[in-house]
Amino acid sequence: MTSTTTPVAVPEAESPPSWVPVTAVGVTLVLWASAFVAIRHLGEDFSPGALSLGRTLVGALCLGVVALASHGLPRPTGRQWVSLVTIGVLWFGVYNVALNAGERRVDAGTAAMLIQVSPVLVAVLAAIFLDERFTVYIGLGLALAFTGVGLISLSSSESSDHDVLGVALCLVSAVVYSISLILQKPLVAKLPAIHVTWLACTIGAIACLPFIGQLVDQAGDAPTSSVLWVVYLGVFPTAIAFTTYAFALQHMSASSLAITTYLVPPITIVMGVVLLDEAPPAMAYVGGVLALVGVAVARRKPRTIAEEVSPPA
Repeated sequence: MTSTTTPVAVPEAESPPSWVPVTAVGVTLVLWASAFVAIRHLGEDFSPGALSLGRTLVGALCLGVVALASHGLPRPTGRQWVSLVTIGVLWFGVYNVALNAGERRVDAGTAAMLIQVSPVLVAVLAAIFLDERFTVYIGLGLALAFTGVGLISLSSSESSDHDVLGVALCLVSAVVYSISLILQKPLVAKLPAIHVTWLACTIGAIACLPFIGQLVDQAGDAPTSSVLWVVYLGVFPTAIAFTTYAFALQHMSASSLAITTYLVPPITIVMGVVLLDEAPPAMAYVGGVLALVGVAVARRKPRTIAEEVSPPA
């Protein structure tokens, strides 16, 4: 006599309604786009270093509250601390200072388009340092992206309000961001993502402490509205946008989520026109589209970690 066992169904974890992660994506994109506009607006009141310090101090405080409440004290290993320090100095220090300086020379929309070439750089670095395949798509995408950057540089050199140095500073931000992502990839596999972000942001704030004198003096001279914009940058594009992005990533595929960041430059351009009454030069639009096409081509299969990440402001 044989007996049969009826399998017991294991209930699946309850997922939020589909509109919830979509809303989180929308919030992230709008906040990241607004950061480019806010940085451009604050260029008259805060120097690049002072603005970086103010933003990272506020962001580190907000992220720390959430990180400690949700996961407790972090316990990185010695090797992980080396990566965290490097990411903090590069991503939250050099990246922010270079971007802030670059946006004193180019408009917010142009800066957003230039930062969007970073996924191509991530794909190249991943092929070199993470043993991922260097495909024909990556090579073609790299060529297209930097042809687009060349057009943006050419348009900037012909504009009285733009210069090539501003383009170069934005590209420095894209490069150091890409390097940081390569270092961050193994960290988020071992540590909570919010711990990695919080610690890196805190280290970035420490790296920017030499600008504390400038921040104090300029905050005292700046109008209250500009000081509130610095707080906005730390709370919303830094702390909240990272949180909403992480939430969306839990409920969407990385490739689908990463594609949505292509919307950041057009949102930034619209915000720049409305709030700052400025827009990129005509040729910069052509270069920006070509750069984004290069990013799309580079991210064709086989997939790389460039599909899993996207650059904030």
